[in-house]
Order: sequence, then C-alpha cells, then structure tokens
Amino acid sequence: MSSVDAIWHPSVQAGDIEGVCQGGMPGNLEIRLDELGPDFLRGSMPVTEKTHQPYGLLHGGASCVLAETLGSIAAALVVDQERRLVLGQEINANHLRGVRDGRVHGVATPEHIGSRSQVWSIRIHDDQERPVCVSRLTVAVVEKR
Repeated sequence: MSSVDAIWHPSVQAGDIEGVCQGGMPGNLEIRLDELGPDFLRGSMPVTEKTHQPYGLLHGGASCVLAETLGSIAAALVVDQERRLVLGQEINANHLRGVRDGRVHGVATPEHIGSRSQVWSIRIHDDQERPVCVSRLTVAVVEKR
C-alpha cells in the first residue's frame, strides 16, 4: 500500500495494524484487524459465550466495542501520532440482525476527516454477508501535551 494512494498518515504501513488488538477489551474479545485498505480498516470478532447476551445472541455492546475499536484505530492512523491523539466523543449503533455463532466482520470508512474531528461509519456483517449493525463514531483530534 502506498501512502500516496491512501488516506492514512504517510508514516503508516499495512503491517502497523499487527498486534494492535492484543491487550485490553479488544484482546479480551479476540478482535483482530484483518485488512488496511486505501480508505478502510477491516476487522472481525468471534461470536461466542464471551460476546453473548442472555438469549444467546451477540450482545449489542460487543458490536459497539468492535465498531469503536475499528473506528478509533482507523482515526489514529490518519493523524501524526507523534503530535496528536484521537479521543472518542460519541458512538451510535443500529442493531439489525441477531447472530449466535461464527464471526462478525466490520469495515470502518471515513465520513469526515478534519483537523479537529473525524466521523467514521462502521458496518458490521455476519459470515454470510448479512448486515448485523450499522454504527457511526465521532472522535476529537487533540494535540498531545
């Protein structure tokens, strides 16, 4: 991937996403980053008892964790991380379909990349490509102190 053809900060390389989700909540939910494209970030999460709600379906909060993880990482890859941070401000999600097992796959794409804020759309689907959740994440871009 050439940074000239992409939205990512010039210092970002495709290999930079490896291992990013190993710790914290993304690690606990076994979220993985699968592909960094020219204008999208793709990732996935298993649907297991770790991510189920009481009825045995994917918990809406788990979908939000996947969406926020993908959107936040994508937002961070757009800025100069030596000088700036991205901080989540708002997330919304429309849950469209229940999932009991397999994996859910999310794709984060930008709606707006500004100098002070970014808005990302994250579409999540199941293994059969059926829509599961549509989410939007807004982040603030702030100078590091």
